[in-house]
Amino acid sequence: MVNESKMNATELHSSLSLALIFFLRMFGLFLILPVFALYAETLPDATPTLIGIALGTYGLTQAVFQVPFGMLSDQIGRKKVIVAGLLIFCLGSIIAGASDSIHMIIVGRALQGTGAIASAIMALAADLTRSSQRSKAMALIGISIGAAFALSFIIGPLLSPFIGVPGLFYMGAGLAIVAIAVLLLLVPNVELPVKTGRTHNVRTSLVAVTANRKLLLLYVSIFILHMLLMANFVVIPLTLRDAAGVDAEHHWHIYLPVLVISGVLMFPCLMLGEKFRRVNQMFGAAIVLMIIAQYGFMYWHHTALQIGVVMLFFFLSFNYLEASLPSMISKSAPPEHKGTALGIYSTSQFIGIFTGGAAGGYLYDHTGINSVFVFGCVMSIIWLLCLILVRNPIKHRQL
Repeated sequence: MVNESKMNATELHSSLSLALIFFLRMFGLFLILPVFALYAETLPDATPTLIGIALGTYGLTQAVFQVPFGMLSDQIGRKKVIVAGLLIFCLGSIIAGASDSIHMIIVGRALQGTGAIASAIMALAADLTRSSQRSKAMALIGISIGAAFALSFIIGPLLSPFIGVPGLFYMGAGLAIVAIAVLLLLVPNVELPVKTGRTHNVRTSLVAVTANRKLLLLYVSIFILHMLLMANFVVIPLTLRDAAGVDAEHHWHIYLPVLVISGVLMFPCLMLGEKFRRVNQMFGAAIVLMIIAQYGFMYWHHTALQIGVVMLFFFLSFNYLEASLPSMISKSAPPEHKGTALGIYSTSQFIGIFTGGAAGGYLYDHTGINSVFVFGCVMSIIWLLCLILVRNPIKHRQL
């Protein structure tokens, strides 16, 4: 008898392999995040606005191509789309690494994002797991993204003095090739779904996954979460250097303990939320924690200790939500429209990345660092209000 409560060996192997691919790709993207703003200041044509666009522009192209890549994977197969996307990402990384102009780095970053494979990977994870185990596969992918984010904030500042930011871009290209090898060698093949008499056109799929209030909340959540990430890290490296007096090569001294502590605290939150069916409450608590973090950055960014404490709140909230949201979207999406829902979810994430980078750079350029944190605080409060409205919709009484 098949144990429906546990993953079988094939499901676990497939989920871990796909999580590794996600990790390698996101690690290659995140490596530059803690050091890029400091490096880009040395480029002759850079402005804070262009630096923010360079950080976030891959999110724009990801957003544009995410749903088409997801739909294409339904037609020609997941693996073909994922390999093509990783090769495009590799090319973009090489262009960005070879550039000595902020404008060409923007081109390279945009090309990195054109290889939009997140929805195809998550759809493949759904193909390779039973419905009872799908949320676990999505949780593993979410955890891998959080791990890539955390590790990049330690490794990026450590390697940057030796290989520079261009070397980090080249490293991202190499990781994409490794991810292709993992896909071809470790991930099982899966047949395309058999076509049945029941067809779903694009309009039907889009309506099905945009009319659900819970799905809409999850799209908004991943959008705001990554918008805050990019906006904050346009200016946090500068704040550490200029306000707290921490040299760039020592920033990892702050990131390492913060990320380790937040990671240790995150896992009990994930497990307790699932065990006691308090996922919704933990979700709300994480948003409140993000509000506290944004408010804290506004007033407590003058010493390394202050920034470290506030970053602990930020990363605990971010890591928890990054790990739990993919599982929540998998559970909430209609099975026959799951690929489309995952595509919109990923599109929302990457629009948030572009918006955050552009907004953070523009606000810093025109009104100063503190305005970035004010923006983050306002958006976090709007996020919490969205959650409250979804849980407690306004009742319209008939007159």
